[in-house]
Amino acid sequence: MNSPDTLAPRAVLADDERLMREQLRARLAEVWPALQIVGEARNGLEAVEMVAALRPEIVFLDIRMPGLTGVEAARQIAQLPPREGAGDDDEPLPEIVFITAYDQYAVEAFEQGVADYVLKPAERDRLLLTVQRIQQRLAARASGAEGPPGPHLQQLLHRLSARLNPGQAPAYLQWIQATVGPAIQMIPVDEVLFFISDEKYTRVQTAQVEALIRKPIKELVDELDPRLFWQIHRSTLVAVKSIAGVTRDFRGRQIVSVKGHPEKLEVSRSYTGLFKGM
Repeated sequence: MNSPDTLAPRAVLADDERLMREQLRARLAEVWPALQIVGEARNGLEAVEMVAALRPEIVFLDIRMPGLTGVEAARQIAQLPPREGAGDDDEPLPEIVFITAYDQYAVEAFEQGVADYVLKPAERDRLLLTVQRIQQRLAARASGAEGPPGPHLQQLLHRLSARLNPGQAPAYLQWIQATVGPAIQMIPVDEVLFFISDEKYTRVQTAQVEALIRKPIKELVDELDPRLFWQIHRSTLVAVKSIAGVTRDFRGRQIVSVKGHPEKLEVSRSYTGLFKGM
């Protein structure tokens, strides 16, 4: 991925309406001439594939698209693994900007600063404000500063999904069916301290039991209540109530201590805003 402090950061645009893509491209050329538009997607699936291949610093996603909505695409983009040879912190999450014709999605949901929005049609002054916010975040990222405080992107995506699908309350997992030694065991989700994935398995850790499941973190993120479990790394989810504290190691990285367990969990740079000020 290009360094985020380069003079020409790269972006992918995703909107199923060609005229809207052309209009947004033209407006971006006015307010951010240095920005390179490296790809244009017609739906959410194309957007995910382009981001996986091109690794841009910024992604503009129409909230309502066929196949995958912008919210669903953003969820998949947020869980893309680093490219081969790149460490988790060497390839941070791209900046997400949602494009919407629906103002009701664009007030409370975006006030946290973890993503931004552009209303259709893209007006120059509002787009300029969005661009300035992105430039500030990219500059902060390049300087090693922490992300924005408060809820992270995954919590925002859950809230947006609820707004897009009113009346469809998410059915979060209550039990985990896991392998413990030679046996299959049902583990209540409220007993889980954290989940850590490797290439094949995810470890489920409680105060008494260590178990294995084949479900990856990118699936668990959507199946667990984001108010109860925070993603702190591409490979780690931690129960909020099990967080004993956050310290820094000799490299300045945030380290989470867990109640009832000696393991220390590293917070990757993309998620440091969860613990702003610690």
